[in-house]
Amino acid sequence: MYLEYYGLKEPPFALTPDPRFIYFTPSHKEVMANLHYGIENGKGLIVVTGEVGTGKTTVLRWMLQRFERTTLVAYIFNPRLTVPEFYQYMTKLLDIQNWETKSDLLMALSKTLEARHARGLRTVLIIDEAQGLSPYVLEEIRLLLNFESDTSKYLQVVLCGQPELREVLNNPNLRQLKQRIALRCQISPLPSVLETENYIMERLMIAGCEQPAIFSPEAIDFIYRCSEGIPRQINNLCDNSLLASYSADMSIIARGIVEEVAEQFDMLPTDYTKQFSDTPLMTNVLTPTGRAELWMAGENSAINQAPQSIEENLVAFPIAKGDM
Repeated sequence: MYLEYYGLKEPPFALTPDPRFIYFTPSHKEVMANLHYGIENGKGLIVVTGEVGTGKTTVLRWMLQRFERTTLVAYIFNPRLTVPEFYQYMTKLLDIQNWETKSDLLMALSKTLEARHARGLRTVLIIDEAQGLSPYVLEEIRLLLNFESDTSKYLQVVLCGQPELREVLNNPNLRQLKQRIALRCQISPLPSVLETENYIMERLMIAGCEQPAIFSPEAIDFIYRCSEGIPRQINNLCDNSLLASYSADMSIIARGIVEEVAEQFDMLPTDYTKQFSDTPLMTNVLTPTGRAELWMAGENSAINQAPQSIEENLVAFPIAKGDM
């Protein structure tokens, strides 16, 4: 609805993990560097954690689009699998066929991984939302990491999940798996108002906006406070603020609009106190009766001969919302 109004070619704040809109914060760069290093050097198990909405899936999809053809990836985004379902899903993604028993599967998987490794090819298993994996599936993943040569792993595994994944891996029954973690990294929220402003403006420019400074500084500051720097929360606030501002025919998104949206989505900060809006309304000094009297008194005066109307010459002062 608001795309043409703000000069946009596509929605800039969709909640889907579109890699085209990735914003490279220092923690995102660190995660990508760890993934690249770990996979390229055959490190085995890599664990990536981050709060809900910080962009973990976006990072994974950005990496998936940039792997060479020499890298075969099995990407699992639904971890709620039993052990048989896990193996069925994995072998289908890796195109391993003609097996009936688990021993058949493991033998075929071993041959495939060893053959690929001998040719200099890499095989990667990526599991998103890994905090939802059962202990039984995690134990199977540990055993899969035993496919290795004297110097490197045949299979690289990336477990990506919410902070709860750390608690899962701290389970004493999974201590053997925990000891096999070669690299750990974490995606953090945006650290400041400035980073939030850069994030918002970059997404607007990617979406085609030529004048991306459409959020007032006060609005951006409040977006950061409400979202706590979490990109998904920022997207939700910005998208709905754009819609609300479009409906109000406002070319600049003010803090007042963001406040209304944040209140609707129960995202107001705990220390929130309502402030005056940064987009003042204009109010006339005189009452309607006084204005009419002044108009009648000046009907035959020189001002009546001017090209503009008396209404345009009346003094108006800005007041903030709530002063009336």
